[in-house]
Amino acid sequence: MSITNERDLAGMRKVSEAVAVTLKEMCEFVRPGMSTKMLDDFGGQVLGRFGARSAPRLTYNFPGHTCISLNGEIAHGIPSANRIIREGDLLNIDVSAELDGYWSDNGGSMVVGEDARQLCPLVDISKSILKKAIGKISAGVRMNEIGGLMEKEAKKNGYRVIRNLGGHGVGKSLHEEPHDILNYRDRYDRRRFRKNTVIAVETFITTASTLAVELPDGFTLIGNRGGYGVQHEHTIIVTDGQPVILTARNGI
Repeated sequence: MSITNERDLAGMRKVSEAVAVTLKEMCEFVRPGMSTKMLDDFGGQVLGRFGARSAPRLTYNFPGHTCISLNGEIAHGIPSANRIIREGDLLNIDVSAELDGYWSDNGGSMVVGEDARQLCPLVDISKSILKKAIGKISAGVRMNEIGGLMEKEAKKNGYRVIRNLGGHGVGKSLHEEPHDILNYRDRYDRRRFRKNTVIAVETFITTASTLAVELPDGFTLIGNRGGYGVQHEHTIIVTDGQPVILTARNGI
């Protein structure tokens, strides 16, 4: 969507606060031994506190309030009472919601407890790449320049990017134009960011895989070459200068 009035801005700030606080509180709540369903139920309660409704549940009939992915899963993991979060697991939580007709999206990855597999550097690089990418986004900048920055920074640090997932427009629904704001430079993509557009910018940084592959459950995505993957995401408003980060309260 494009922000055209104060009502739209207020609506986007309100729903973005809901998803950002939910993500932050879920990251603070998680502990080893907890099931992903328990974590998701907690997230659903926080969203409910704001009066917000789960976007993936509304849009795709997703069987959970939030997407919770572990270790080799890239995205869209289904919460389950049978999936227990272990010490040292790589955890991704993606929270998106609708509130009063406005939609917002954010996500983040973390290592739960002791980092026995030395995955914190992967998490930190993903956060750093997201920060650098957002810092370069303004009206008129080509989208593929941001993708090129993401891939270059990942490769420089010994990592890869998922090439078939990316950021997207958001606001009046969960996924809007512009679609496919990718994590690499597509030389055929001539699109530029437009002022006042609301977009969800997200990284998909991995140790080995370059493509996300859907499992038979119809939701969970894993890497085509195994390894580990992380994602970090903010919803922002594009301006002539530095973007407005609507989901800043998530602490990423």
